[in-house]
Amino acid sequence: MYDTQYEIMIICIDVGNTRTKVAVYENGTLQHLIITNEEKLIKKISKQIQGVENRVDIILSSVGNLSSEVLAELDKLGKLIIVNHETLIPFKNLYGTPTSLGIDRIVLAAGATLKHPNQSRLVIDAGTCITYDFINNQDQYHGGAISPGIGLRYKSLNDYTANLPLEKISELHPFIGNSTSGSIQSGVLNGVIAEIEAFIDHFEHQDENLTVILTGGNSEFLVNRLKNSIFANPNFLLESLFLLHQYIVTND
Repeated sequence: MYDTQYEIMIICIDVGNTRTKVAVYENGTLQHLIITNEEKLIKKISKQIQGVENRVDIILSSVGNLSSEVLAELDKLGKLIIVNHETLIPFKNLYGTPTSLGIDRIVLAAGATLKHPNQSRLVIDAGTCITYDFINNQDQYHGGAISPGIGLRYKSLNDYTANLPLEKISELHPFIGNSTSGSIQSGVLNGVIAEIEAFIDHFEHQDENLTVILTGGNSEFLVNRLKNSIFANPNFLLESLFLLHQYIVTND
């Protein structure tokens, strides 16, 4: 990593589709992990920085829209970096439509590049959507894929049919479901697992030294059900924000 020593507090904020997560780093070490929402965000961060004498930096990634009032309050609490398509990144973006690439995917690709240098990486974010992002060993980002997440698959079956019930993640999902509920569990969960395995296999055929990182809200459920060797970190986006902050400060 980098030689620079940070005697500062770094607050990493990930505003996702369903919730907001905050990681508080002091002297390069994760101290607190907070799950909150926009209404409580300022109060939660104000509590963390109360009595802090050192500098406070805040780095923010959002797939939604935080209100201008919240952004203004964050800017008062510390030096604010909002990750956007102009932010300095450690990889070459070869995406065909670079300004449409999700900020969360940019941050994850940056984190994978910085944490696993000189190798090909596939980042799989299993959240509301399942995203796949590939960065080769030359630090070139090529793109990936987006598909519905587990919750969206359950919801679509319930929303767009007359009689199928709304299910939720179950430990029991045999390959052959012997009831309507069991059939939905088999189709959704075994389907997601097969999809992820297929993407990993595809990229491993291109580079057998591929590093696979699994993150997102459903990563802990999926990790022990995948045959491939992967790094699982449900909070990798927050860690990626921290690594990206280091990169920006070091190279700005």
